[in-house]
Amino acid sequence: MTAILSTRPAVPADAAVIAAIYNQGIEDRIGTFETTPRTVADIEAWFDGAKAFVVVTDGTGEVLGYAVAHPYADRCCYAGIGEFSVYVARSARGRGVGRAAMSALVDAAREAGLWKLLSRVFPENRASLDLMAWSGFRQIGVHEKHGKLDGVWRDCVIVERLIPENLD
Repeated sequence: MTAILSTRPAVPADAAVIAAIYNQGIEDRIGTFETTPRTVADIEAWFDGAKAFVVVTDGTGEVLGYAVAHPYADRCCYAGIGEFSVYVARSARGRGVGRAAMSALVDAAREAGLWKLLSRVFPENRASLDLMAWSGFRQIGVHEKHGKLDGVWRDCVIVERLIPENLD
């Protein structure tokens, strides 16, 4: 039986499970250049500046994934742009958690007045690229050799989605 998924704004009490999910992503080496595991305090600090921050839960309230949009840059002309990431617990992958997280993130970004969400995805991360396409993001280019992960240069596909309601 498939669990019923729901979404809600992330709260600081979610920091431990969010850290655990993000650390799985770090270990997997397909979702981020980061190599140092995050602490609960690291995640708690995200709440001070996040533009939109949501979690996906199952019927029991267990957090299965999250999506967060941080400020893209500190210049005021970019105030309406959120640079986001989305992560799903290994045990919940392939169950629609990413879709739920991205739908909720777009809604939260719209409510926060953002006019654009953007991110970078490793080309090898087909699941994430498929999720971005499903979520209405378009690929706008590739940053070649954008950074090294474990001593190997990695490219990143740039994805973005406009939020037309906020383009006044």
